[in-house]
Amino acid sequence: MDILSTEFFQRALIGGVLIGVTAPLMGLFLVLRRLAMIGDTLAHVSIAGVALGFLIGVYPIAMGLVFALAASFAIEKLRRAYKTYAELSIAIIMSGGVALASLLFTLGKGFNVNVTSYLFGSIYTLDNTDLIVIGAVTVIVLFMVKLHFKELFLLTFDEDAAAVNGLPVRYFNIMISVLTALVISASIKIVGALLVSALLTIPAACSLIIARSFKQSIITVVVIAELAVIGGLMAAGVWNLAPGASVVLLLILILVLLLAMKRGFKI
Repeated sequence: MDILSTEFFQRALIGGVLIGVTAPLMGLFLVLRRLAMIGDTLAHVSIAGVALGFLIGVYPIAMGLVFALAASFAIEKLRRAYKTYAELSIAIIMSGGVALASLLFTLGKGFNVNVTSYLFGSIYTLDNTDLIVIGAVTVIVLFMVKLHFKELFLLTFDEDAAAVNGLPVRYFNIMISVLTALVISASIKIVGALLVSALLTIPAACSLIIARSFKQSIITVVVIAELAVIGGLMAAGVWNLAPGASVVLLLILILVLLLAMKRGFKI
């Protein structure tokens, strides 16, 4: 396994392992609250920020983060405006993000190749700056989840009860959206904007099959994501495959196997 001794692959593993903790963790909160499409929306908006970053010569992930954060605030504002039709906020912001990204692509035809790597992932090109950003996001997410675990648990399963008990629901909704934006912005160079939602949602889907409690779900999503990230990267390195796609396909394989096992046990 000579590839393990290469510096670019070591950086890829470190970045992948870090994202393998934060992405499924935030994805679990989104899935349980039936807001799984927020990840897809913020990923598309992030690409518009990445495109602008290339256009004006600013660190692309930083611009993607700014756009994702702005989108997360906009989604929360629209969710309050359309309480009965909360999914409208996701559709509106996603449409705007895709339209803006398309516009920026036409303005910067010379960097379209670079932006494409953010669409499908380019984990082998991670540099030290990227790892610092990903590491910082990981620390922030884990700290906030640890600090507000009880509040997030209550909000996730019964938002109305949380509000009645005096929990600042608006603050925690914004916090979850902001943390998700941070994770997605850090993830798009690893698995790509088009695949990042899989890392957010598929581990959560797996946990719904086998976990029996909320704490078990948290452990399950992280373990499954790490297995897929490490296994996918190893397979991609050995057989020269697309790393982001390998990770996502391995996640889907794990989900299919768990569903088959569950069906087999019932029979």
